[in-house]
Amino acid sequence: MAKEIAAGIVREGRSKSYHRRGLWAIKKKNGGKFPVHAKKEAAPAEAAKKESKFYPAEDASKPLARRVIRRAARLRPSITPGTVLILLAGRFKGKRVVFLGQLPSGLLLITGPFKLNGVPLRRVNQAYVIATSTKVDVADVDAAKYDDAYFKSAEKKAAKQSEEGFFAEQTEKTPLPAEYVANQKAVDAALLGKLSDDVKGYLATRFTLRSGDRPHLMKF
Repeated sequence: MAKEIAAGIVREGRSKSYHRRGLWAIKKKNGGKFPVHAKKEAAPAEAAKKESKFYPAEDASKPLARRVIRRAARLRPSITPGTVLILLAGRFKGKRVVFLGQLPSGLLLITGPFKLNGVPLRRVNQAYVIATSTKVDVADVDAAKYDDAYFKSAEKKAAKQSEEGFFAEQTEKTPLPAEYVANQKAVDAALLGKLSDDVKGYLATRFTLRSGDRPHLMKF
């Protein structure tokens, strides 16, 4: 290997380097010319996959391939079956409800019970609840059959409406199927039997903030 004087500058000239590398012997062996090897032609499929060397003058937006992995949200340690939660958003915000379990989608299965505060079996996101230190016994409540499909079917039935029905005046509300009413009564019956009068009054009362309250210092 030739010695370099500086980066990219060698001590030997082109002629001396030509003789040192033995290129003259290769040309002599091949009739005074360097051997030429045939280029290997790429397969049509590989040629199609090869990216072009040309690019637009302006930056063209190219979407990035994102790998979306959907997993159920990790449940907060303060939320366990039987924990009383305070709803922070939605139709029933401020209501105190009982947590029954986490659904496969990561949403929380809660109930009022309906007989105490009017909150039926619902799904809520744990980001919109406050976990309290109050707990009730939910061992007798069978919540295994209440999954995401159970609630989606009810939502689809309520949302399915024709254009004429949308603009027409609604005089009567569509009643819930008897199955949902019976399920709600069964959950309420199993839950109310384990609640004391103090806890019933606590669940029936809506949570509110008054003048002078400091939420960051409150212990729920």
